[in-house]
Amino acid sequence: MSNSTSFSHQIRRIKPADHLTDGSDHGGLKRSMGFLALLMFSVGSIVGTGIFVILGVAIPKAGPAVVISFALAAVTCSFSALAYAELAGSIPVSGSSYSYTYATLGEMLAWIVGWCLMLEYGVSVSAVAVGWGQYLNEFLSTFGISIPAAFANPPGEGGGVFNVPAVIVVLACMFLLLRGASESAKVNTAMVFLKIGILLFFCVVAFTAFDGSNFNPFLPLGIAGVSAAAGQVFFSYIGFDAASTAGEEAKNPKRDLPRAIIGSLIVVTILYVLVAVAAIGARGGQPSDWEGKDSEAVLSSIAAEVTGSSWAPALIAVGAVISIFSVVLVTMYGQTRILFAMGRDGLLPKAFTKVSARTQTPVTNTIIVAIVISILAAFVPLGQLAEATSIGTLAAFVVVNFGVIALWMARPELERTFRVPLLPLFPIVGAILCLFLISNLDVITWIVFFIWMAVGIALYLAYGRRHSNAPAERPGEIPAEIAVAKLPTRSIKPGTVIGMVLVAGVGVYAADRLISGGVNAFQAGVWVVLIAVVLGGLWYALTGLREESAGRAAAAAGDQERGAQLMRKAIKTTTLALVIPALALVLAVLVATPERADAERANESAATSAPAQVG
Repeated sequence: MSNSTSFSHQIRRIKPADHLTDGSDHGGLKRSMGFLALLMFSVGSIVGTGIFVILGVAIPKAGPAVVISFALAAVTCSFSALAYAELAGSIPVSGSSYSYTYATLGEMLAWIVGWCLMLEYGVSVSAVAVGWGQYLNEFLSTFGISIPAAFANPPGEGGGVFNVPAVIVVLACMFLLLRGASESAKVNTAMVFLKIGILLFFCVVAFTAFDGSNFNPFLPLGIAGVSAAAGQVFFSYIGFDAASTAGEEAKNPKRDLPRAIIGSLIVVTILYVLVAVAAIGARGGQPSDWEGKDSEAVLSSIAAEVTGSSWAPALIAVGAVISIFSVVLVTMYGQTRILFAMGRDGLLPKAFTKVSARTQTPVTNTIIVAIVISILAAFVPLGQLAEATSIGTLAAFVVVNFGVIALWMARPELERTFRVPLLPLFPIVGAILCLFLISNLDVITWIVFFIWMAVGIALYLAYGRRHSNAPAERPGEIPAEIAVAKLPTRSIKPGTVIGMVLVAGVGVYAADRLISGGVNAFQAGVWVVLIAVVLGGLWYALTGLREESAGRAAAAAGDQERGAQLMRKAIKTTTLALVIPALALVLAVLVATPERADAERANESAATSAPAQVG
């Protein structure tokens, strides 16, 4: 790094996609994972203990229509999953969204995303490990055995002193990871199949007591209930991006990573809906059917009710124990690979990049991660810090969605084994949905997040920016003749036109709020401003469409420079035209409909209570 490089250039420099992929080919990690292993990585990360407990709080909100809530949450996640799939197929490296951001939006933002991922992976795996002793005790209780409370919980929770099971599960996963990625993947695959089998066993048991009348009425709490439950179950889907951390250990990453990311979401959605249908059919779907029931062990209690035995709920408890082990294993793996990528880029010490010649795994990195996680899980009541992992995850999703648009503008010639449909609409929808969920998180979660970010930025300024090995300057744009040959292969018109229809719908909604009455002067002003923003957005979107048409015409006429320039400008214009009204809508809903915002905030706060529950 040149000392003469200005601070602004330092924080905005990028690591070009081909530099990242070239580095991955000589990084020392072994390519040993096929499609099934990658799929099971993501499925194993998603299916934690969430499905074992979430029905107890989701069904009372939505009734039988909770099955729609699961589908709605899956659709909400799918927009971000599509973005991950395109970037994973274009930049198949270990750093997941950290590396994608480095290649598209700049070093400072990449560090922030990496720091968010440390919060998501490091703290959430500690929270998940904390709960392992509780589920292990539930299983052991069927044999009359229990771990003393002092050694089954961290200090401050249930009389805990030292959480022995949490340390055991972390150390067991560490030893597996040190043996090699392929060995870890095999164990994870076996555990995922086992826990899916146990969930299917629950479905078989529950269907023996199935009563179709339990689904009537289907919408006892209306669409609002479906929406509230969707906000809660959304966090049961987080983890679909786990496969993207294995970019350098996949045998065919460009082909298999997109398939694994999208496939995991499909598999888990089917599984979740099936479990929800079975549970409602066996117990009932009305809120009254779930009052006074054990919301922390829903599936176990239903299995006990149906079979009248102790072995069935014990088997379900085994599923929860296996789920936690699988989540800890995959999440620790992802954490070590992201730290490996950051160390290779110079943003962290080189100790994180040392790879064993025998096992081809980052040994020092893995041991450091295991020690930190063990200490957190054994001694620290995580509380709100664990809740803050949700905001870190969602923030990374937002950046990845915009990264898809940025990478297409900068490097349209890169091979893409998967493309997000309707660019720029789908990535924008994914980003806005995540921003809306972030805006409704609890205030204390925001405070913890900002403190975490402040520490991270201080570390970057003190170490990362001085040791970065990224090019001192951003590389120039690819030649116009290459860009102009590739940019026309992806039209922004369909996505922009559909986006304009949605933006117009925002204007109609704002007008309805304005004329329906019951708004004070401030609220009326907010809706008027929103209508103005909508009109401006529609005009700006039309400008973008004209720019794209002009760019295509210029390219056809042989003016490659102007053609490429106009087509790139059209992407920026239409993106802003859709993003700004959407952001204005989120702000308007928050400040001009306080009663709804309060309700959503309460739902999201409950939904984010401990990633230990959602895996």
